[in-house]
Amino acid sequence: MLVLRPSARQPVGVMLPARPLHVPTTTRDALAAGWTPDRLHRAVISGDVRRVLRGVYVDASAPDSLALRSAAAALVLPARMVVCDRSASWLQGVDHWDPRDLDVPPLLDVVARSGTRTRLGGVHGALRALSDDDVVELEDGLLVTSPLRTAADLACQRGRLAAAAVLDQFARQHGVTTADLRQLLPRFAGRRGVTQLRELVNDVEPGAESPPESWVRRLVLDHMLPRPVAQHVVVVEGNTYRLDLAYPHLRIAVEYDGEQWHSDPTDRAADAERRAALARAGWIVIVVRKEELSGDRLDAWIRRLRASVTERRRAPAPTYARGLDAGVHLRRRW
Repeated sequence: MLVLRPSARQPVGVMLPARPLHVPTTTRDALAAGWTPDRLHRAVISGDVRRVLRGVYVDASAPDSLALRSAAAALVLPARMVVCDRSASWLQGVDHWDPRDLDVPPLLDVVARSGTRTRLGGVHGALRALSDDDVVELEDGLLVTSPLRTAADLACQRGRLAAAAVLDQFARQHGVTTADLRQLLPRFAGRRGVTQLRELVNDVEPGAESPPESWVRRLVLDHMLPRPVAQHVVVVEGNTYRLDLAYPHLRIAVEYDGEQWHSDPTDRAADAERRAALARAGWIVIVVRKEELSGDRLDAWIRRLRASVTERRRAPAPTYARGLDAGVHLRRRW
């Protein structure tokens, strides 16, 4: 009887199974683990694998965390380099990537301790003069610019609204204060973007919970309106609400409705019910959406906000003494 034994060689055209990418893995190591460039590309498109950084992959089931981000950055960080700018912000839990970076992961931003710009491939080299206080070491030994230095660097590089959001988020998550930023300003003298940083440090708001709230507050201040209170808590009809931005004494609120939390019909119904209750309590609620952050739509809600503030700030008509008190006063004078 003829017994067919499996061949020791893999038949042509049969692809060996690739090992799962449970931890961040470079392209080179993925190929050594049985992946091919085509299979890796198709896995990213299907959503089974995600790119953490340029040239670094991980299984889509692996939860995002600061530890995973650090492990990915360590794979591509050259020796004697410090992670800076957007990459340092990302490693410290403050994400401020551009929308295009969500589709194509960016290169790792790095700076040499020597102050020179690296020209190594696979990373984006920056030019910085760093002091010892500007560099901190993460738990896994990765060197990054400190939260204070990272916030100041990004506030010089980003647009005005994004820069305000960066400062607010570092104030909220890492305790960066206006006083800290002011002490750093002399070292930034003459640097491109320092004028913007100098203007923004006075309005840092640690109470802002999201970048869009910071954008709206920055627009309000840039239009010379009073500074609103962030995340104001109010009790209306037995319910407790938090308002993104508010003038509590004037009972005026400005809220940003983002697509993530305010697009679902259930969310919209809850928003309508809450704002109806606020209106019954005498509140004016001005809602801002993404498309209203510039142009004519921006001008429209700014005009409405200005008119509401002006109307409710008008001083009441003076009152004069009447009745017995007035009579006593007049008799004494007589």
